[in-house]
Amino acid sequence: MSTHSKAFLAPEEYLEIERHAEIRSEYYQGETFAMAGASEAHSILADNLVVAFRLKLRGGTCRSYSRDMRVRVSATGLDTYPDLVIACGERKFLDENRDTLLNPTLIVEILSPTTEAYDRGRKFSHYRTLESLQEYLLVSQDRVQVECFKRQSAGLWLLTAASRLEDVICLDSVGCTIPLADIYEDVVANDDRAGGLV
Repeated sequence: MSTHSKAFLAPEEYLEIERHAEIRSEYYQGETFAMAGASEAHSILADNLVVAFRLKLRGGTCRSYSRDMRVRVSATGLDTYPDLVIACGERKFLDENRDTLLNPTLIVEILSPTTEAYDRGRKFSHYRTLESLQEYLLVSQDRVQVECFKRQSAGLWLLTAASRLEDVICLDSVGCTIPLADIYEDVVANDDRAGGLV
């Protein structure tokens, strides 16, 4: 999260303002938090992820949404914009505007120096309250590293990680695998297969 306003807003007021705003903001406990801009690496990674998932999910029951789809975490009251979100089966939205998803299956966040601690900590604690969420994918932008947290029984989450371009990340919740080479295409320097980023 970035800078925030001081005025308290009800969730309905936030949505009314947000739907007409030029800059996206997260919402939590009556306050809005402006979203920070993205680096070049972040933007390329986001585009690569959208393309990779779109190709893998084509013709199935899962739908991917880019960073403009808002997700509401009903249990905690957080409204946020993941870098990518996938919902499988029947998709549930807050209202007829269909711009606030309630039941994501998989959420992807691209880590940046200013958001990494939040994405790993407090934001993940919000996401874990989503009963529909089966996997949480964290993609580093400063090195080749993808971490996948998979929901287990009794509230446990299993971490699997990959850190080589030759690795493939298996996403059981959406029934596909994504090579890290596809995720990091045009981000990793051609002469450095060991993980150096441009």
